[in-house]
Amino acid sequence: MSTGKKVWIIPDCELPPPGEGALKGHESVIVVNDGALPAKIEVTLFFTDQPCKKGIVWEVGAEKVRCFRMNEPKDMGGFSVPLETQYAMKLESSENVVVQYGRLDNRQTNLAYYTAIGYSE
Repeated sequence: MSTGKKVWIIPDCELPPPGEGALKGHESVIVVNDGALPAKIEVTLFFTDQPCKKGIVWEVGAEKVRCFRMNEPKDMGGFSVPLETQYAMKLESSENVVVQYGRLDNRQTNLAYYTAIGYSE
């Protein structure tokens, strides 16, 4: 039996600009699939003032980990996530997975990096 859940919500997303420092501002979602089958993950983005974005699909192989970057359209099904815009993310996986969200924000001198585990039922 694999670890994790099939549905995850990340409520506090906001893609920062890359900034000027050596470390570039970004958001990422790390997905761990410790199961014996590949996981297909359907991603939905929810915005405050625009329709939700569906049709983003991620795949994580069996017994693998993958990092998906919100500032990389190739990781977002060709969609360019708008900068400095509040949104939330829902991940629906075919297999149990564990999800971690991270954001590096260097808009100020003392850059901030934090991670959080998403909500899952």
